[in-house]
Amino acid sequence: MTSTHAFWLAGRQATGESTFDVTSPWDGHLVGKVSVPTDAQVEEAVAAAHAVRDEFAATPAHVRAAALDHVSRRLVERTEEIARLISAENGKPVKWARGEVGRAVSVFRFAAEEARRFNGGEAQRLDTDAGGQGRLALTRRFPKGVVLGIAPFNFPLNLCAHKIAPAIAAGAPIILKPAPATPLSGLLIGELLAETDLPAGSWSVLPVANDKMPALVQDDRLPVISFTGSDKVGYAIMDSVPRKHLTLELGGNGAAVVLADWASDEDLDRAASRIATFSNYQGGQSCISVQRVIADASVYDRLLPRVVAAVEAQVTGDPADDATDVGPLVSEDAAKRVETWVDEAVNAGATLLAGGKRDGASYAPTVLADVPADVTLSCEEVFGPVLTVQKVEGEAAAFAAVNESKYGLQAGVFTHDLQTAFRAHRALEVGGVVVGDVPSYRADQMPYGGVKQSGVGREGVKFAMDDYTYERVLVLTGLAL
Repeated sequence: MTSTHAFWLAGRQATGESTFDVTSPWDGHLVGKVSVPTDAQVEEAVAAAHAVRDEFAATPAHVRAAALDHVSRRLVERTEEIARLISAENGKPVKWARGEVGRAVSVFRFAAEEARRFNGGEAQRLDTDAGGQGRLALTRRFPKGVVLGIAPFNFPLNLCAHKIAPAIAAGAPIILKPAPATPLSGLLIGELLAETDLPAGSWSVLPVANDKMPALVQDDRLPVISFTGSDKVGYAIMDSVPRKHLTLELGGNGAAVVLADWASDEDLDRAASRIATFSNYQGGQSCISVQRVIADASVYDRLLPRVVAAVEAQVTGDPADDATDVGPLVSEDAAKRVETWVDEAVNAGATLLAGGKRDGASYAPTVLADVPADVTLSCEEVFGPVLTVQKVEGEAAAFAAVNESKYGLQAGVFTHDLQTAFRAHRALEVGGVVVGDVPSYRADQMPYGGVKQSGVGREGVKFAMDDYTYERVLVLTGLAL
């Protein structure tokens, strides 16, 4: 028998009146049953968070930091158990799941550090004009209110961490909604938070059904929303609550640009290896996975066979096997969608160089060339293990090809030239430019987010804390400055 996982309501375990099953996308086995909160229990969580917001904002920094440090340490202690849980509910190869746990460890540690130094205050003399004589301004940051965090399935632990940890560090109560397909990792964070001394009501983890979310999104007691997911859902949220503060991380179709100076055999081998790995490393289910390769004509013919060989060398199979590089997608429906997009591209004239086959929820690592610009695969985020390769003439054409996308999350530029790196930083319409590597690199402390239809705002612990708070100025009068 599989036990039912309780949810976390205002810091305590609770169960509702119904449950749903979490199953493995690899073989369909039951991973766990999850209790669903009733409408009354959701209201209780929101009311508790709203009621405790002033108390939590005033909680000493050392209390919040100690709680965050505790979660970080406990994640380390339970790394293998949690990695196996992520792999089971998500289908992520366990070696990548271990990496995700390690990143969440860092997120909570970074948040503990930021909690200790955040909101220290900045003093500004106002006697620069005669009317300000004797006056000093002191600026501090205060939480905007309760945060509603909505997390996706692809990083079920770390992206929950990116909602919860900055909120706690900033003293903002948070209600977290994990993804319905992968709620167990988020609930486990709740288990670790329950071991701390944070005020009751300051956090809840509620596996609420998606169709219940509009009411939460509209609730005036939740003035801040942090959402990671599709652009369709993200902008629907924005349109429904235009006066709320939103952080939206909405994905992309990451491009890796290989320029003419990246031309040695060693250079091209490295580029091909990195591209193959990071077009497939979460089954392609990462907002910054490599979806497009844009290669200068001078290196294209030498790069392409290397990319195809490196992609074909990816080990597919059981995500619980340490040797597996590429596991299943999150569901068979997701794999069928990828299959449909690839078939559409091939029927429109694209050349299939590797992969192109589906087996249940698994889709083989795939490479295509000569993909028409108007097919879905060229225009949308595939969120699967599919790579397109394009030949261009020169740097300007390469950068223009990157910018043709409606998305703008991150781009990778393989070049040795520092001037080219700075031109890329200026020219590319993205939130992050990674030089000498693929766009898939993310450090959890750096500002992370996009432009155009990749969203608004930034994650990364300190930057999320800025998003969750606002500046309030205190003016002192009659001082001998």
